[in-house]
Amino acid sequence: MSDEMILVTGATGKTGRRVARLLQEQGVALRAASRSGTPSFDWTDRGTWEPALRGVTGMYLVVPDLGSRQAADAIGALARQAAAAGARRAVLLSVPEGGGVDYEQVLSAERALEHAGLDWTVLRPRWFFQNFSEDFLLAPVLSGEVRLPAGDGKEAFVDAEDIAEVAVAALTEDGHAGWHYELSGPRLMTFRDAVEEIARATGRDLRYVPLTPEAYADEQRAQGVPEEWVQLSVGLYDYVRSGGLATLSDGVQRSLGRAPRDFSDYAEAAARQGVWNA
Repeated sequence: MSDEMILVTGATGKTGRRVARLLQEQGVALRAASRSGTPSFDWTDRGTWEPALRGVTGMYLVVPDLGSRQAADAIGALARQAAAAGARRAVLLSVPEGGGVDYEQVLSAERALEHAGLDWTVLRPRWFFQNFSEDFLLAPVLSGEVRLPAGDGKEAFVDAEDIAEVAVAALTEDGHAGWHYELSGPRLMTFRDAVEEIARATGRDLRYVPLTPEAYADEQRAQGVPEEWVQLSVGLYDYVRSGGLATLSDGVQRSLGRAPRDFSDYAEAAARQGVWNA
């Protein structure tokens, strides 16, 4: 049994629950941070921080509204408090530069962690494979039509399992401090490519339908999506469509010593699990 104790924020999210599972498999103690947990943890209530940090040696940080000044302030304050309490390591789930967020504030959040006195690692992953099976793209896949304003822009989708493995390595092993890991999959793909691969894996008739940003925004509003999220998603897809994410990175290889998982392997595994059975 390891003598580590890792605080995992966002422990029910796509990467957080995978980080928690991997830590448990390695015999590393963890504390899942949540308002309903014991002890309770709330990013907006600093009175909950001290009990949650007691005995913690490392932290996995998934922060709401990362592109805000409040997030940067909270990350810096929590990290400094953790360092003072004896923590040694922290891993921050960040984002790559792209549309829809204030990236200067994202960089401020990263710097707040870097200056807090911990061995820090920053992860900047691309769009998750699991968005198609666990999040906002699941319903469109189940409907048979994935209607997006991403055009034929390419993205280097990455597996959340790879992100979690990098995070756990940085939390439990030496050699990762001070790194910004840009995490991508092994190849560039369009959303059309991704939908076609899911169609092959499932044997279903699926279509990718490219929309204009205006048509997509109108459809989202008609479905009751709040305007803030409509504008955020339009900006993110616009960045993909423009080619802003059409690059590969070697963060998975550098941190884990192996190639990242491929989308086709993910699609076949998810199909076997029945995720996309309509």
